[in-house]
Amino acid sequence: MFLRLLTSAVFAGAAAGLIAALLQLYFVQPVLLHAELYESGALVHFGSNGLNPADPDLPGFDASRDLLSIGFTMVVYAGYAMVLLALMALAEGRGASITLRSGLIWGLAGFIAVQLAPGFTLAPEVPGVASADVYDRQIWWFATVIAAAAAMWLVAFGRSWLAWSAAIVLLLAPHVIGAPEPEVFIGLVPTEIGAIFAARAFGVGMAAWVMLGGFAGYFWSRGAASSERTQSV
Repeated sequence: MFLRLLTSAVFAGAAAGLIAALLQLYFVQPVLLHAELYESGALVHFGSNGLNPADPDLPGFDASRDLLSIGFTMVVYAGYAMVLLALMALAEGRGASITLRSGLIWGLAGFIAVQLAPGFTLAPEVPGVASADVYDRQIWWFATVIAAAAAMWLVAFGRSWLAWSAAIVLLLAPHVIGAPEPEVFIGLVPTEIGAIFAARAFGVGMAAWVMLGGFAGYFWSRGAASSERTQSV
C-alpha cells in the first residue's frame, strides 16, 4: 500500500508540478518581476504588453533560476500528492471510488482548502506591499487550511446536518476571526499589479490542483488494477 501511494504521488506530483511550473513561469513570474522593479525603485512604463513575458523591460530567461523553480515546484506538488492520496486511500476504505474523474473533484477540493480558503482573507501578495508579521500569517494560514480541509471532508462524507453545520462553522471561523493585517496599508507596487498577481495565482493554482487530483486518481486506480491482475495470476 505504501509503495503504491509513494509511486502514485511521485508520478502525479511530477506531472502536475511540471505543468504548474510552466504556467507560473509564463503567467505569474512576469507580474512578480514587474513588482520587483517597483520595489527596487526602477519604475517602468506599462504598455499593452506590460505583463507579457517577452517585455524587453523584464529580465530574460535565467536557466539556473527557472530550472530550480521548476524542480522545486515538482517536489512541492509531489508532497501535496502524498497528502491527497493518503486521504483518497482513507476514503476508498470507506467505500469511495477513486478514478481520474473523481480525482478532479478531489483536486478542486484541495485547491479550495489550500489556496482559495486562506486567500479569501489573506490574498497572495507581490513584493513591495505592506504585510503583517510572517509568523503570525503562517499560523493563521495553517489553521485555515486544516479547518477548510476538515470542512471539505465533512461536506463529502458527513451523513447528518450536524456534520454539515460543523463544516460551515469550520469554513467561516478563520475569516470571522480575521487574518493578521499590517497597521497601515501602503506599498510601492500599484494595486493593479497586485490584483493581476492574485488573479493569476488563483487561476494557475486551480488548474494545477485539478490536474494533480486527476493524475492522482488515474495513477491510484491504475495501481489498484495492476495489483488485482498480479493477485489473480
